Amino acid sequence: MTVTWAQLRDLKTTEYTEAATAWAEASTRADAARDRISVQMVKSLESQKGASASSAYERLKRLDRNFDFIHTECGLIRTTLDSLAHELSAEQVRLKEALDDAEARGYAVHADGSVQYPAGGENLLTKEPVPGGTVRGSRYLLDTRPPALGQRPPGFTNPNPHAAVAQEIANRIVSAVSAAQEVDSRFVRTLNRLKAPDGLEVTDATWADAAGDAQVVREDARDYLRDAIPEKSSPAERAAWWKGLTPDRQAELLSVYPDVLGNLDGIPSAVRDDANRDNLQMLMGKLSGQDDEKSRTQLAGMRSIDSQLWNQKPGEPPMYLLGIGDQGGGRAIVAFGNPDTSRNVSAYVPGLGTALDADFARNDVQRARDTALGARRFDPSSAAIVWLGYDAPQLPADHLVDNLDVMSEEHARRGAPDYNRFMAGISATNENPDPHITALGHSYGSLTVGQAAQLDGGIPGADDIILVGSPGTGAHHADQLNVGKDHVFVGASDHDPVTMLPNKSESNGMLSGAGLGAAGFPGAVVAGGAAGFLLGDAVTDESEIYFGTDPASKDFGAHRFLVADGPKPFIEGNGPFDAHSNYFNPLKDQDSASNIARIIAGQSGAISTEEPR
Repeated sequence: MTVTWAQLRDLKTTEYTEAATAWAEASTRADAARDRISVQMVKSLESQKGASASSAYERLKRLDRNFDFIHTECGLIRTTLDSLAHELSAEQVRLKEALDDAEARGYAVHADGSVQYPAGGENLLTKEPVPGGTVRGSRYLLDTRPPALGQRPPGFTNPNPHAAVAQEIANRIVSAVSAAQEVDSRFVRTLNRLKAPDGLEVTDATWADAAGDAQVVREDARDYLRDAIPEKSSPAERAAWWKGLTPDRQAELLSVYPDVLGNLDGIPSAVRDDANRDNLQMLMGKLSGQDDEKSRTQLAGMRSIDSQLWNQKPGEPPMYLLGIGDQGGGRAIVAFGNPDTSRNVSAYVPGLGTALDADFARNDVQRARDTALGARRFDPSSAAIVWLGYDAPQLPADHLVDNLDVMSEEHARRGAPDYNRFMAGISATNENPDPHITALGHSYGSLTVGQAAQLDGGIPGADDIILVGSPGTGAHHADQLNVGKDHVFVGASDHDPVTMLPNKSESNGMLSGAGLGAAGFPGAVVAGGAAGFLLGDAVTDESEIYFGTDPASKDFGAHRFLVADGPKPFIEGNGPFDAHSNYFNPLKDQDSASNIARIIAGQSGAISTEEPR
């Protein structure tokens, strides 16, 4: 439909904003209904068993997904209508300013947008006023035309001074109307896209389509939400920015940018969780339509996390999804307990071979859950996080010995600044006056924590640092970690080979020896490597391991807490690194799990210790 200047002048943009408000209400009600299902109705089924209970559970889960989709799509419609009103209002203002200028000068504006002006000026030959006339506007003849066009030749200048003014007004009218026409056409396409057929079943494909909807609305809302999210600001500045927004503005941003806000440090945890739950559905929809190994692997991890979000067990601390993404090896940040309201918060960085996959969702997420449950025994106001916000080296622990040559600090150095930003966000959003924050690294993740701690200013907000199963931090002394040596705690099993990796000079001999043993059974690789290691050990510092001084050594200066020795490598059917995986598990290493929990709960004075190496 062609838009006329009269239609644009008389347009009531408030009708669009009122409609947007109605869609916002629908979105809010759908979200509230989803909460009632997950918080109240599902909880009532926890004690029920049998086929009927299982059937009811599946129906509620499907209903929850449906309300989630309604919440998302209604939010997108709301933002689309608000954006439409915003853009049309801007063009309406431009038009009315031009019409006011015409009226002030006594010019008539005709229905077709042409502008009639009176006689004026003087004919140099006849000395009579130059007759008036009518001009038609062109959006391409505004003063913003490219300089390359040059100035109009003097011979083209109408001696009637009203002519140029009328032309400029006519051009402004045409420009405003043409822009409004483009806005109208663009938003008609978007709103048509947001229609849903009757009887729609919400599937992965539906969520993939919703992700496309969000991207289209994001493009349309650029002017309305331009530079709205301070992505380059500090977490503290982002926290203040978010707090200063109206609830309506917050809701609009969440509907269009769930992927951005859900992963933005400094945004409140509950908000990130809401955004990431929506983004998780969209990511699963996207990945389900792809048939490469990476997509299948990440999809398995996401489905497991989604299932855990839905199936939280009685007595467990609430689960929050603080980050999710498919970049690199995948991103996932999961908390048990609210990091904003808890007095004690820990953030655990996993290590070698960790990526967003089913193993991460099963093992690393469980470690965070066990850590939270353990810390809450000593202080109920405790939350524990697993932070997979970086790409860990994709080197399985059981292949570590024969791949030492490819181990480097590069992944840790790249991940350290991101970890520090996350920790700054935790401090910025925590509501307690002086929260107790613990940085926790396992395996290669302890190197990432160590690198983060050695950056300027250390890890933001960190009071204590825990290192378990560590191959080193890149530091030679605990004081280099910027929390004071008395606040650095180390768990190292004597049967965990990762905590006793040779330093880089020794590893050359170890790798040579491993080659001698490689033709036999797996233990021969370790045995042959050990022979080469001993040759190098005779000429190097015994406290040095692969990434600096052994954190469990006396030279490092940290507190070494008691852990179980764990299974001996290759004895009684054990693998080479079984002891490396037990630090968080209260069933396999009660000493370690309890000590970690006490430190996180702010009771480090009560831990059980053992002598440094």
